Amino acid sequence: MPRIRTSFRCVHCRLDVSMDAPGTKHRNHCPTCLWSSHLDRTPGDRAADCSSAMAPIAIHVRQNGEWQIIHRCTSCGELDANRIAGDDNPLMLMRLAVAPLAQPPFPMEWFASL
Repeated sequence: MPRIRTSFRCVHCRLDVSMDAPGTKHRNHCPTCLWSSHLDRTPGDRAADCSSAMAPIAIHVRQNGEWQIIHRCTSCGELDANRIAGDDNPLMLMRLAVAPLAQPPFPMEWFASL
């Protein structure tokens, strides 16, 4: 009988992470540092050739208000999205969410004279 995995080791911070996440019933990323592994070619298939680390780069908010973490593979560059879970680090989530505000696409001085 094959052994069913109930946890994984984070590719970034090396912590042991339970695969049972509050609110999602499965986990694809570390709740502490939010990093993931490139595992899927299509969502849920666990068949990616890459298996490299995926860095959290942004937050996407769906139309229903649900947050997703956008990850970029550090090897092949592919993007993927994972739903957040109830035990994800709220400070890391907020850091990702507000990061674009710290680097606007235009100089803020332009608006000082208006």
